[in-house]
Amino acid sequence: MTITSTAAELSIELESEAATQALAARVARLSRAGDAIALRGDLGSGKTSFARGFIRALGRGDEEVPSPTFTLVEIYELGSLRVWHFDLYRLARPEDVYELGFEEALADGVMLLEWPERLGPLLPRERLDATLSAGTSPTRRRAVLRGSPRWAERLRELGRI
Repeated sequence: MTITSTAAELSIELESEAATQALAARVARLSRAGDAIALRGDLGSGKTSFARGFIRALGRGDEEVPSPTFTLVEIYELGSLRVWHFDLYRLARPEDVYELGFEEALADGVMLLEWPERLGPLLPRERLDATLSAGTSPTRRRAVLRGSPRWAERLRELGRI
């Protein structure tokens, strides 16, 4: 894993799906209630794999973590944190997210948001953007993490791990 860091941005070359999940586990350990994590990338870029690693790091490690493509949201009670995993690809209008418990998730949970651009102006300003893209081989991925001020110190810590 190669890490390049600036104040509020971290760029990481990931060798495998396991490395993607390990990065997600590190992010999970730094997360707290009220956090929004926007998972960006094309189909097959590793967004759900990242979510799976994040959720399993906070749980028992063997949680079933399906892509919420059809349910649009899956909720996980993980110790003191509730994780809301949204897949917004099929969202017709940004305001439809309120029918999925979005306000409750904002108030007391950690949100993992696949296809966050579908939220338009409802996307929380305070968030971590995790952009996943293809790497230099079929199994490699590139992750770029950009954080709002609330995430800046945590990204610096993540870059030191």
